[in-house]
Amino acid sequence: MMVSSDSEVDHLHSLYRSPTPKLCNSLANRIFSDVAGDITIFVAGESFLLHKFPLVSQSGKIRKMVADLKNPNLSKLQLHNFPGGHETFELAAKFCYGINFEITSANVAHLRCAAEFLEMTEDFHDQNLIARTETYLNEIVAQSLEKSVHVLSACESLLPLAEEIGIPDTCIDAIARTACKEQLVSGLSRLDCVSGSLELKDRCLEWWVEDLSVLRIDFYRRVVTTMGQTGVRTDSIVASLMHYAQVFLKGIGKAQIWNPATINGRVLENGQKTIVETLVSLLPSEKSSSVPLNFLFGMLRVAIMVDATLACRLELERRIASSLEMVLLDDLLIPSLHPADSLFDIDTIHRILVHFLQRIEEEEHEDCGYESEGIATSSHDSLLKVGRLVDAYLAEIAPDPYLSLQKFISMIEILPDYARVIDDGLYRAIDIYLKAHPVLSEHECKKLCKFIDCDKLSQEACNHAAQNDRLPVQMVVRVLYFEQLRLKNALCASSGDGFVSNKMSSGVASAAMSPRDTYASLRRENRELKLEISRMRVRLSDLEKEQVFMKQGMMDKSTHGKTLLNSISRGIGKIGIFGGGAPAGGTGRQHMSGRKSKASSSEVKRNGRSRRFSVA
Repeated sequence: MMVSSDSEVDHLHSLYRSPTPKLCNSLANRIFSDVAGDITIFVAGESFLLHKFPLVSQSGKIRKMVADLKNPNLSKLQLHNFPGGHETFELAAKFCYGINFEITSANVAHLRCAAEFLEMTEDFHDQNLIARTETYLNEIVAQSLEKSVHVLSACESLLPLAEEIGIPDTCIDAIARTACKEQLVSGLSRLDCVSGSLELKDRCLEWWVEDLSVLRIDFYRRVVTTMGQTGVRTDSIVASLMHYAQVFLKGIGKAQIWNPATINGRVLENGQKTIVETLVSLLPSEKSSSVPLNFLFGMLRVAIMVDATLACRLELERRIASSLEMVLLDDLLIPSLHPADSLFDIDTIHRILVHFLQRIEEEEHEDCGYESEGIATSSHDSLLKVGRLVDAYLAEIAPDPYLSLQKFISMIEILPDYARVIDDGLYRAIDIYLKAHPVLSEHECKKLCKFIDCDKLSQEACNHAAQNDRLPVQMVVRVLYFEQLRLKNALCASSGDGFVSNKMSSGVASAAMSPRDTYASLRRENRELKLEISRMRVRLSDLEKEQVFMKQGMMDKSTHGKTLLNSISRGIGKIGIFGGGAPAGGTGRQHMSGRKSKASSSEVKRNGRSRRFSVA
C-alpha cells in the first residue's frame, strides 16, 4: 500500500492490508513487522517504505540499485516505467515478503512483466516470481481459450516488454490451437445438433466469436491469421470478422453515412480506418469461403466513409463483382460523399461492373474446348441477370437531379448489347431520366435515346413510346417503323427462318481462322441465336395476347347481338326471364377476362420482369 503515516509500523500494516489476498502468519511476516523499514521505493508517483533484505534476496535489479547507491544512509529508489504501475509492484513486494496472494488471468501478465523488470530469476531464489508466473501461463492459461484471450488483452498496456517476453505469442498459439481442437469436438457435436434448433447449431459452431471481440485490432489480426494457418474453418473466421466489425464499426450507421462530416473526428479517434483495412485483408479467399454480400457492401460503405486505401476498396469491389448476379438492388444504392455531383456513388458501381465483365471474359476464354460450353452458358445467364439489375439501378438513380448525362450514359454503355434480351428496362430508365431532366437539349435527348434498340422493345413499350412526347421525333418514327416491320414479319412468318438460315450460313469458319478464333466466333453466334430465340418468344407472347383480345372482342359483340335479338322477339313483358341469362353473359366475360389475365401473367413469367413505365 501507499505510505501515508509517519509511523513505520502503521505503514507496514497498511502495506500488508489487502481486500483480496489473505495474510499468512509466516516467520518472515513476524520478523519484519517489528523491524523498521530501511528503503523507500517510488513507483508511479507512489512511495513504499520497505526492507532491503527481502527485496534484494529475490530481485536482481533492486540488488544492483542498492549497491550503486552513493549514500548508503539515504536509501531511496525510483523505478521508472514500472509495468503495471504501483498495484503490480505491491503484489511483487508481497511475493518477496512471502505473503500469499492469488495469481489469476487478470494479473499474471502484469506480474510476469514486473518479475522480468525486477529480474526475479532462479539465480536469486528458487521458485522465484518468473518461474511461478511462467508455470501459470503454461499450465493454466494456455489450456483455456477464454483465459488466453483475457491475458492477451491485458498485454495491450504492457508493450513492448510483453512482446520481448513472448506472452502474446504464447496466448495466440494457445487460442488457435484450442479453437482447432474445439472445432473437431463441435464437428461431432453438430451431428447431435442436426435435429435440434438452429440456435443450437450456431452455438456449436461459433461459440468463441464473441470472446475475440475484446482484442484490439493488431492482436486480433495475429489471432485470425494463426487460426487460418492452424486449420480453423473459414466460415467460423468469417463469422468472427463480421462480429468484430459489428462491435467496432457500429458507430458508422446509415443515418451518419449521409452526413459524413459529423463522424470524421470520431473515425480518426477510434482508428476505424485501420480496423476496416485490417478486416478486409483478413477475408478468406473466394475459393475457400463465401462471404455474405451484405457484409461486403457494408464494409465497402464504411471503407468509403473512412477514406480507406484504394487497394482495400478495390478488393471489396472485386469480391462483390465475383457474385454480382446475386446482388440486390438496394445494395447498389451507395450514398455519395459529394452530393453536389450525384446522390449515389456511381463511380464505385461502374468499377464493380468493370470487374464483373472481366470475370465473364476470363470464364469464357478459360478453355477453348467445347467441353466448356456449360461455363459459357452459366456466364451468359449471369450476364443477363446483371443486365436486368443494371436497368433497375438506372431507373432508381434516374430521378437524381444532380446526375449528369455523361455519368448516366457511362452506366448504360458499360454493358454489351447481348446483356439485354429486351430493352424495356432501359427504355423505362431513360424515360424517367428525361422526365426528371426537362432542360436537356434535343441533341442530348437524341444522344441518350440512341442506346434503345427499337427491335428489342415489347408491344407495351412500343405503344408507350409511340405516344411519349418526351422522346425525340426521330425516336418515335423509329419505333413505328420497327413495329410495322415486326407486324409484317409476323404475318409472313419469315423472320425466324431467314434469321436462322443467315446465322447458320455465317457460321462456316474461314480456313484462315485459328481454332481459338473459330470457337470464339461459334460461341458468339450461338449467343446471338439464343438472344434471338428469347426475343421471338417475347414477340410470340405479344401475338398470343393480341389474339386473346381479338377473340374477346368478337365474343362480346356476338353476345350483345344475340341478347338484342332475343329481347325484341320475346317482348318487353319477358324482361324478367333474362335475369338468368345476364349472369351467363357475365360469366363468359369473367372467363375471358381470366384468360386475359392468365395470358398476361404467363407473359410476365416468361419475360422474367415486370415492365412499368412512367406516365407523363
